[in-house]
Amino acid sequence: MKLVDEADILVKAGNGGNGCVSFRREKFIPKGGPDGGDGGNGGSVWLVADENLNTLVDFRHERRFRAERGQDGMGRQMYGKGGQDLEIRVPVGTVVTNLATEEVIVDLVRHGQRFKVAQGGRGGLGNMHFKSSTNRAPRRATPGTEGDERELRLELKLLADVGMLGFPNAGKSTFIRAVSAATPRVADYPFTTLYPSLGVVSIERDRSFVVADIPGLIEGAAEGAGLGVTFLKHVQRTRILLHVVDAAPFEMDCDPVETIVAEVRTIEGELARFDPALLEKPRWLLLNKIDLLPEDEREERVAAVLAALEWEAPAFAISAIAKEGTRAVCLRLMEALDTIRAEAREVQAVAEAAPTQVPEVQAEQPAQDGPEASGPDEDDAR
Repeated sequence: MKLVDEADILVKAGNGGNGCVSFRREKFIPKGGPDGGDGGNGGSVWLVADENLNTLVDFRHERRFRAERGQDGMGRQMYGKGGQDLEIRVPVGTVVTNLATEEVIVDLVRHGQRFKVAQGGRGGLGNMHFKSSTNRAPRRATPGTEGDERELRLELKLLADVGMLGFPNAGKSTFIRAVSAATPRVADYPFTTLYPSLGVVSIERDRSFVVADIPGLIEGAAEGAGLGVTFLKHVQRTRILLHVVDAAPFEMDCDPVETIVAEVRTIEGELARFDPALLEKPRWLLLNKIDLLPEDEREERVAAVLAALEWEAPAFAISAIAKEGTRAVCLRLMEALDTIRAEAREVQAVAEAAPTQVPEVQAEQPAQDGPEASGPDEDDAR
């Protein structure tokens, strides 16, 4: 199924029911008095994160959602029934933005996480609330309030541990096919990958991670060239970035090392334009298609590229199509992710164990030479 990662929707909570004006009418009970009941509250609209969904395609045609209205109040002090809440299920990783204010309302990152995006209206009061010693037959009731109405933008950011970057035809899709059960499209022309895809890499039982295959970038993507940076948001949540480059570029009249270095710097520039924080993430270099080079030139090519880039992060020479070196990359990724996850758990445990700091409030001391303030008991007595 094609990934749909953005959708605009309109949500409308239910209005509250109106209060009722009614008087008690029964045999042998003259002047029974007001007995109009309250209206029911309107239903609210909730967004619920569901791990069984992986796209916003359901919102392409259905864009308006309305919760149930509260029932009007009735005589004999009968309250109206409250409107039923409406739950809208969205994929885990959905960011919700209020289009009116461009403010991010919530980021749904856990399965089952719920958030109320529109509050239902309150039910109106019946006339039994307005009776008094001077107004024994009130003919007044209040209407129910209107429920919230909002235009929302849903934006899906895939939850993956590892994100892949690189020029078109660098071999990102081939790599993800080699290390996982994912089957992204592979062909011998640029922009084969038109939307992101996820693959689960299983190292052993209960040890796995998720890789996101992102469509290729080119120079000027930040200004809309190629597929632009539309899909770079999907690597904002990743823990590690894999920068895939072609170790054997086709340009015959150019120095291959200079070509590789230029491609790496171009991608770095596009990352900086999109979100500088992406450059601070751990980024590993994969020199792919190493099988196209003679064996006696491979080490020299890799060393020259790393020296020209002054690369300090992990780097690997692989052949994704031949699955050469891909296992070693996955094992190193799993080790790094285990460390990152353990550190995150420790930080969370410390944060949860830390006691909540309550600021101390010192009582004001009365002036030494002034009259003592009277206590509340004395004020009441007076």
